[in-house]
Amino acid sequence: MELSQKQFYTAEDYWNLPEGQRAELINGQIYSMAPPSRLHQELVSQFTKIIGNYIDSCNGCCKVYPAPFAVNLDGEDKDWVEPDISVICDPNKLTDRGCSGAPDWIIEIISPSDPGRDLIYKLNLYARAGVREYWIVDPRNHNVLVYYLEQKDFGVKTYTFQDVIKVNIYDDFRINFQDLKL
Repeated sequence: MELSQKQFYTAEDYWNLPEGQRAELINGQIYSMAPPSRLHQELVSQFTKIIGNYIDSCNGCCKVYPAPFAVNLDGEDKDWVEPDISVICDPNKLTDRGCSGAPDWIIEIISPSDPGRDLIYKLNLYARAGVREYWIVDPRNHNVLVYYLEQKDFGVKTYTFQDVIKVNIYDDFRINFQDLKL
């Protein structure tokens, strides 16, 4: 089923997309998502494993979800996104459809076809929604931008794939990029 061209799409349009079609609904517009590369999927897999193992080792209440996982950022059916990795620490935000409200931590792996969506548009969208921490991983340039969105000035740090990066939403969690099996 192909959507007809509309000026404004709703959550109903989003949830009625054909089976297997990946897309996001942002401010009434539907953005199709291309299939991810092998390296993209490898990074998602490694992050999911590392984060999940950390949460399990601490008997934590947070949950980690890799894409495809629907996140209704505003909890009002306006914006539905599918971050590459979502970490949600409030179990009340979890629904049968995904997450209703802002995850605590989001990781996006930059797509070469549309880097601006992750670097600019989603950064602002996630900050407004109340995401606490946002990582943008760029496999082509081997760097990571880490935004601490709880800070007024969006504290940001740049790292390389050679660094150990502290996860700000936890006191004692760091990810050593050299441990990623890429």
